[in-house]
Amino acid sequence: MPTIKRAPTLVAVTAAVTLALAGCSGSTGGGGDPADVNPDGEITPREISWLLSRPADGGVITAMQQIADAYAEDHPGFALNLITTPDRPSYIQKYETLAAANKLPELFDTDATPFAQKLAEQGRMVDVELLLDDLGLKDDYREAALNYQRFDDGSLYMVPFEFQLEVFWYNADLLSQAGVEIPATLDDFAPMCEELRAHGITPIALDGQDGWPLERYMAYYPFRMVGPEFVQQLKNGEASFQDEPGRAAAEWLYGLGQAGCFQEGFSSTGYADAQAQFTSGKAAVYNIGTWELSNLATEALNPAVRDAVDYFTLPTLDDAATADNEYVTPSGIGMAVNSATYDPLVRDFLAFALERYPEVYAASGALSPTTGVETTIPPGATPLYTRAVEQAGDVGSAIAMPWDTQLDPATNTRLQQELTLLVQGDITPDEFITTMDAALTENVSG
Repeated sequence: MPTIKRAPTLVAVTAAVTLALAGCSGSTGGGGDPADVNPDGEITPREISWLLSRPADGGVITAMQQIADAYAEDHPGFALNLITTPDRPSYIQKYETLAAANKLPELFDTDATPFAQKLAEQGRMVDVELLLDDLGLKDDYREAALNYQRFDDGSLYMVPFEFQLEVFWYNADLLSQAGVEIPATLDDFAPMCEELRAHGITPIALDGQDGWPLERYMAYYPFRMVGPEFVQQLKNGEASFQDEPGRAAAEWLYGLGQAGCFQEGFSSTGYADAQAQFTSGKAAVYNIGTWELSNLATEALNPAVRDAVDYFTLPTLDDAATADNEYVTPSGIGMAVNSATYDPLVRDFLAFALERYPEVYAASGALSPTTGVETTIPPGATPLYTRAVEQAGDVGSAIAMPWDTQLDPATNTRLQQELTLLVQGDITPDEFITTMDAALTENVSG
């Protein structure tokens, strides 16, 4: 059994912050009314800050900085201070620590986590549904983009800045060599992998080092069986891994491991190396989102594999609860608005920025979280790029939510560790279920 590094420090810090946040329950930290999205008063320019978990040179920050500079031209004294921490675990630690101390800036990034929902319940975040409606922009957003940001109760407190489709890229030549078809159902994955292995082909490239790509697979079976409700029930203590969707997922993943679906040493393979295994023709399948279109749907791709690359969306199940066009369609980490510092300036800047953002962002070749703007297809793109952009207009409203954005940090960390052991065959599905239900009970009740 390989040694799995635990993360006691981060878990301990997160637990302490959660307790601190719980201790100020009911307090707004001196904030205003979350429903007062159009406050009275003068627009007085000043510097406002945005605490981000995004790449400093990425499309979101580039677009927003350009827009902020344009706003500043007409509002001398205004500046948008971008506080960037791209590393997600480090960001979460910083964000939750600042939240516990009531020191969050005007804008801050967050997923729709249990922690964020506590902030919203305490009145510390502006109601984004009301804000977008007041700005006349709500109907411009893709339904799936907004739904991804919603809490379990349907409330909306985060603005989406992205939209992605997560698909399975595949090498048609390698599948043809093994005489296999793309899987029509999730149950077809293991037989496909076995046949590819028998022909000396690595079936699926996986970034096992980061944890979340393997956790995506855990989400697939329950989503097709019963929809997105299962993970919601898990995190609320209303379901367990012992329940049919959890057990089916554990047995399916164990079966993928037994079929040799992932490359040898997957647990120590990083993001770039996993992608390189696919783009070099060493692996037949690679599950990743459209944020990689510029690397996977481009004429610059390795000529040996370029013409063979294609993609398919999440396979279904017999009697599936979700539609074929419903799968992982994330709109990225959302931006929350601090109710304590929300004033006429913040509203005016958001009105200016959110109206202009879609066009600026789409011009970079990215999928906008809104409709009505046309994504610029970059030079050298293959037809797959256009196909993916067009497919974004035909997705359902149910989303296979990434579990790493749903579960509390301690449960999430333990899940990623146990999934690695399960797929490696170091533990059985029963052992996995017992361990995870114990962790779930401890963390939900705590």
